Amino acid sequence: MSKNGKKYLEARGKIDRTHHYDPEEAFSLLKEIASASFDETVELSVKLGVNPKHADQQVRGAVVLPHGTGKELRVVVFAKGDKAREAEDAGADLVGFEDLAEKVQGGWLDFDVAVATPDVMGVVGKLGRILGPRGLMPNPKTGTVTLDVKRAIAEIKAGKVEYRTDKAGNIHVLLGKISFPSEKLLENFNTVVETLVKARPPAAKGQYLRGITISSTMSPGIKVNTQKVAATGKAG
Repeated sequence: MSKNGKKYLEARGKIDRTHHYDPEEAFSLLKEIASASFDETVELSVKLGVNPKHADQQVRGAVVLPHGTGKELRVVVFAKGDKAREAEDAGADLVGFEDLAEKVQGGWLDFDVAVATPDVMGVVGKLGRILGPRGLMPNPKTGTVTLDVKRAIAEIKAGKVEYRTDKAGNIHVLLGKISFPSEKLLENFNTVVETLVKARPPAAKGQYLRGITISSTMSPGIKVNTQKVAATGKAG
């Protein structure tokens, strides 16, 4: 069994695991305990009061973070004709149709997001077993199946992130890098929380935001006060 390192234990010692911090305080503490030699990724984890086994309680979508993720995303676009040229002009990293599908079928997955126009989904749909489990399958709900490929690419490059409940009703979303000022991380946080609140399924009963935690790549999780966040749908 692996043991936690000295830095991790030191960081955990600075966190009151029984306390739920106000968002501003939580981000300040997260930056204080960060000790890795690289620019750690900051992640938000939210436990929602939904039962994702029911189709009418699944929460899925996408949101553009006001300050981006701090990560350069590689975008491929499945399109043909004028839309393919539009995607190339918009800065897609790779554009193709059947040739791109064959490349993916052969095992190439060197990209972060896939966009497709509706008219090519007959071909792209056959890649579901490859792209689906990796969260790379284009989907209208996340804006990655669209005729407006120029806008889709621009949003993704600007910091668009997808969210989706897992089997336990949890959502995990990137918020940026630990090098971001706390104010920018907080604004990204607010944007995601507001989006999740608006996306609450009508069938969801009882408390909706049941648990919120922020963490960085190498840090323990810090619990956030859901009562304060739920009161306004954001951190305040």
